[in-house]
Amino acid sequence: MTPSKEPSRFSRRASFALEMSAVAEAFAQVRASAAPFWDLTETNPTRVGLRAPEELVTMLGDPAGARYEPQPFGLESARDAVAASYRERGIEVRASRVVLGSSTSEAYSWAFKLLADAGDEVLVPSPSYPLFEYLAGLEGVVVATYPLVHAERFRVDVGALERRIGPRTRAIVVVSPNNPTGTLVREEDAEAIDRIAAERGLAVVADEVFGLYLREPLPAGLQRTFIGERRALTLVMSGLSKECCAPQLKLGWTVACGPDDLVEAALARLEVIADTYLSVSTPVQVALPKILAARAAIVSELRARIETNLRVLDDALAAAGPEVPIARLPIHGGWTALVTVPRIITEEAWVLGLARERRVLVQPGFFFDLTDGGVLALGLITVPDTFRKGVEEIVSAVRAVC
Repeated sequence: MTPSKEPSRFSRRASFALEMSAVAEAFAQVRASAAPFWDLTETNPTRVGLRAPEELVTMLGDPAGARYEPQPFGLESARDAVAASYRERGIEVRASRVVLGSSTSEAYSWAFKLLADAGDEVLVPSPSYPLFEYLAGLEGVVVATYPLVHAERFRVDVGALERRIGPRTRAIVVVSPNNPTGTLVREEDAEAIDRIAAERGLAVVADEVFGLYLREPLPAGLQRTFIGERRALTLVMSGLSKECCAPQLKLGWTVACGPDDLVEAALARLEVIADTYLSVSTPVQVALPKILAARAAIVSELRARIETNLRVLDDALAAAGPEVPIARLPIHGGWTALVTVPRIITEEAWVLGLARERRVLVQPGFFFDLTDGGVLALGLITVPDTFRKGVEEIVSAVRAVC
């Protein structure tokens, strides 16, 4: 059969690296085997034995959800519920500035459509989640990075950020708490980012999906939220995927902040973008007040899980003693712990060895653009028994090579 020439018709933005990496292949082999394994890469809250996500599905049966009343920004009752959920935390939000979408990923895509033309640039933190390359690339937008300094607990390098602003830069993305470092932006750095963005005519896009999973009490001087009085147009994003452990319900939101004229101009354009897609289902919007009312119990359950796993990790590292060179990096919040291991072999070698020899799955630091080497990412929402066994195997592996 003559090979098809169809791939030549695909767009450059769809030129993905489709081959499996060595790590992905090793993980697939472990998962396909009948032997037990310990997966510390899990980030899907519907697969880790939590009670709450199943209970939320029962809230979708309101008959009002059968009636379709399309609203570009979402139903008023749902937007009111989002605004009220922020006010319960002492954060003032106007419902008129809340935009509902099907996910925070969609919120990013709308923000990039709003702010950037093809070939324009957005600045994103490094390290951070690798999804930005895809979200921006699918909009024809270029990703450039600004550094979070490892030696300063992943503090934003404001000077480097400002130097990396170019003629086609349109927005600065912040993730706070960051994924995977679990660190919040410092207040003075948040103020500097706002000032720089306002002076340079840029927008700030703030991802706060892990904002309910902070480890209290926090040190002073950290920026808990980017919602508030801002000099630059600021789009703050979150959603049910993390706030209610319900990615299957497909609802996220954006809160627009900043000078009134900029916010009004942005919302007028976002309304057209949102009206073009109308992507949020009616049943989840109708149920949103009830879903958010149940949020406190959901967050409490998962925060307890995270703290349990952190204690298991810290106790195991303490018991290993100083002769086993393994440590946990401090975090302010989020669902991930970063662990440092000896750099006598590469991160990939660590990850492949753990998978093939000990049947433990962890993410390498380079997956998140961590460049120092010797960093492994462990998912803190993992079932505790699985997490404990995985940590024991990691400590044993480090002891074996040292």
